[in-house]
Amino acid sequence: MKVTICTLNTQYIHSSLAPFCLLAGLKKYADKDISAEVIQGTINENINDFSQKIIQKKPHAVGLSCYIWNIEKMYQLAYLIKKELPDTTIIMGGPEVSYNAEAVLRNKNIDYVLSGEGEKSFALLINALNNSNNPQNIPGLCLRDENKILVSPPCIYDEEPVSPYTEEYFHALNGKIAYIETSRGCPYSCAFCLSGRCGKPRFLDIKKAKQNIELLAKSGTKTIKFVDRTFNANKKHAKELILFIINKFSDSGIKFHFEIAGDILDDELISLFNSAPPGLFQLEIGLQTFNKKTLEQINRKTNQNKLCHNIKRLSEPRNIHIHIDLIAGLPYEDMESFKNSFNKAFELRPNMLQLGFLKLLYGSPMRENPQKYPCVFSENPPYEIINTPWLSEKDISDLRFTENALNRLYNSGRFSVTIEYILKTKNISPFDLFCSFGKYFPQQASLDELSRNFFDFFSDTTESFRDCLVIDRLKTNASGKLPDFLKRPDRRLKSIKTSFSDTSIKRGYAILYGKNKAVCAEYVTPDPVTGEYPLTEIPL
Repeated sequence: MKVTICTLNTQYIHSSLAPFCLLAGLKKYADKDISAEVIQGTINENINDFSQKIIQKKPHAVGLSCYIWNIEKMYQLAYLIKKELPDTTIIMGGPEVSYNAEAVLRNKNIDYVLSGEGEKSFALLINALNNSNNPQNIPGLCLRDENKILVSPPCIYDEEPVSPYTEEYFHALNGKIAYIETSRGCPYSCAFCLSGRCGKPRFLDIKKAKQNIELLAKSGTKTIKFVDRTFNANKKHAKELILFIINKFSDSGIKFHFEIAGDILDDELISLFNSAPPGLFQLEIGLQTFNKKTLEQINRKTNQNKLCHNIKRLSEPRNIHIHIDLIAGLPYEDMESFKNSFNKAFELRPNMLQLGFLKLLYGSPMRENPQKYPCVFSENPPYEIINTPWLSEKDISDLRFTENALNRLYNSGRFSVTIEYILKTKNISPFDLFCSFGKYFPQQASLDELSRNFFDFFSDTTESFRDCLVIDRLKTNASGKLPDFLKRPDRRLKSIKTSFSDTSIKRGYAILYGKNKAVCAEYVTPDPVTGEYPLTEIPL
């Protein structure tokens, strides 16, 4: 029997663990006469072309790994496969179908849904199909039976899952972002999230986790992301792995990314993070909101004072890329409340402040209890909020303008000096800066157009404002070129350029008239945390 396991990632640089978890499960639990392979693509591929890669294999069964970002393409894929291979069994699994299996199975192209963890269940189902047996007593299996749809609760196994790091996985990884899990489940039960429904945290064997980290580090990848929902839920587990990474991979050039709960960090773990070499770690910290009533309604327990204090401590050495999240559309968060949350979060000066929009996921308490969480949201993936009793559609629109400006100006890291200058010299809050500018500039503006719009919007003709934009452009753009509106013809630049004896190094030069100094950027090694190139000021 031939089995093909498929998924569609958001970008080529991303890889996926799930298909290889299923492949490893087949190798351990399935009949020996079953052959299987993984085929990955991206959501940007032509779905007809991608389907042909599967159809040409003529599989007897196809497993589709489904997420919020690929589910619509997966339905198309199932249709195209069934059209040419009507006898092929289509099995869907993954978080996007685990909590709405009944609706999924109304689509006649889908034969089975596996809800929850699938490494063993998928193999048991394939065995049943291989032996022409009626599938029964398989955990998490949802199916049609005599025109009835039978739904099972999501499966959670107590035993340690099989390792996805097969020879096939490393062949497919080929330098892409690698993913690793050292635990499953989550200690929290946030109303907007599914992680709390995956059981309490179960921590994988620490020795095996270290072995897997070493395997991934040797694979050629430059980024290893831990998919643990709360990496530091078990402090001992987290400290041992962090110390292991610092001791083994400080000079590897690999970045390790974790999602952590910032308020439960202790002094020892913060000290470990502070001792790491620049660029080794990236931390994603879910803040969501500063509105206490909102946090209570979404079952989010956070010591906000400790959270902010810990983020500041993590940020002090400037050796770690800090990413914090806010969610727009949560209950009891109106525009004024969100502005307050945004401004407080911005005060922490993370490297990235993500402004996300509430998504009403299948299986989340917020979707399943509309009386408690009234809101209007899109019926199509990703099910984003349209309005709430506290945020109008116009409010949401304004927040989308804010998000775009935030990403282009701040999260890109290209305008940090200019932003700080504006906040210091203008009577404007961080939120109002991004919201007002977001409504002003073209959404698809080039970098030069964005720079010019930023310059024009604040109508600041001082030399200090120009100096800030010049510094930002030189230290974040390795071309060394300034846009025309920032250029000033000055004969002194030529003599400054010739004063550097090593001409093999690419540099960018400009004169800062507000400071009456020249500045030089050397495009050799960017800062591993910010991506900025070093600047040298030169007296005139």
